[in-house]
Amino acid sequence: MFHYENHGTCSRGVDLQINEEGVITYCKFDGGCKGNTEGLARMVIGRKAAEVADLLQGVPCRGNTSCPDQLSHAIRACLSAM
Repeated sequence: MFHYENHGTCSRGVDLQINEEGVITYCKFDGGCKGNTEGLARMVIGRKAAEVADLLQGVPCRGNTSCPDQLSHAIRACLSAM
């Protein structure tokens, strides 16, 4: 399990698992708007991590970031740690 501490969002962090094929197998946010973060987490499971990171990078909410943008950072950090 990989944990990433979010910055600049209501959600505090995200837990991720990415398998050897680069597919997201687990995603759960800690805090944030429950409906939005749970929906986002469900939508990314089973998808290629690199594609999801590219798709979500730069999505704004408050300020320069958002939960989707922070998820893109988390995915990249997780992939780098593999």
